[in-house]
Amino acid sequence: MTAVRPEGRAQDGAGGGPGDWGVYEQAAPSGAAPGWGGPPQPAYGQHPPLGQPQGVPYGQPGQPVQPVPVEDDSTMQLRVVPPGGAVLPPPGRRADRRRTTVGSGSGRRRAEGRSAAPVVRPKERKRVVAARVLGELFITLGVVMLLFVSYQLWWTNVQADNAASGERDALTQEWNQAAAAQPGGTPGSGATPAPQPTAFEPGKGFAIIHIPKLGLKYPIAEGTDKQKVLDKGLVGHYTGTAMPTDKAGNFAVAAHRTTHGQPFRKIGELVPGDTIVVETATSYYTYQVAGGIPETPPTNVSVIRPIPNGSPFKEAGRYITLTTCTPEFSARGRLIVFGKMVEEKPRSQGQPAALNR
Repeated sequence: MTAVRPEGRAQDGAGGGPGDWGVYEQAAPSGAAPGWGGPPQPAYGQHPPLGQPQGVPYGQPGQPVQPVPVEDDSTMQLRVVPPGGAVLPPPGRRADRRRTTVGSGSGRRRAEGRSAAPVVRPKERKRVVAARVLGELFITLGVVMLLFVSYQLWWTNVQADNAASGERDALTQEWNQAAAAQPGGTPGSGATPAPQPTAFEPGKGFAIIHIPKLGLKYPIAEGTDKQKVLDKGLVGHYTGTAMPTDKAGNFAVAAHRTTHGQPFRKIGELVPGDTIVVETATSYYTYQVAGGIPETPPTNVSVIRPIPNGSPFKEAGRYITLTTCTPEFSARGRLIVFGKMVEEKPRSQGQPAALNR
């Protein structure tokens, strides 16, 4: 026996809970005449409401009932056809019906929420990817360049100033010790130190240059090697040119104008009459600026000759030549300043007047 609920759900067995109304159809025995068993009767233990005709499912008054064949030919299930011809969901368990209705309403939304596949972003175009990579590359290069400029313009000056200060202090201490080692000598006592050598090994400091107008005070080392001398914030002596102790010749020196301590950054401000003092272990040599060249090619080595070319000097004498790069932040040319010695004073006699102003 098969009981059928009004909504089309079949229930096997005769019993049902309160409110489960339906009809049943008894299978005809073998060989029975058509119509055997009479009209459908209420299921066992179920009663239609008052006024409800038998054979019509509760809740669908006046609607025709159509028998639908199933796999078992011995029985027939009843399907209710509502007005308009719409067919109710097929009978079965509630979970089966729910699966058949996931395509609409909240059931579909819940099903999509449980089993929705992850959203896959469309692939970006090659041009967009290339533009993004190129932009990131430019940003990285910009940061690297900024760091490099900061290193060149700031950090190299810090390093060079520290190295130059240490070399200057070491020279001063060495000279004072040499003076104190002389018989009866103490620093400042007037004792004359031992004669200074006339040649020095490359990179070795041997003098200090003072330019009072610029407040400049840097050690001078032998040679113009970039890494061993100039990048350490030192002023380099052109090897082969005269020394201050020579009775004639051109004492030529070079230094950076920018970065690495930039000792000669402002020598372009010097004018004729300004003084330059070179301090050694034995003496102070004072030079007076006589002229210069605003810019000359780096290949013009004639400016460091014994009588420098382009200077106002026409005969042998005791000269000094300062060279540095120009314009600033460029190595396109060389800025030249010429000077002539006007005084030589032993250390035992104290500093020259140019350093006491």
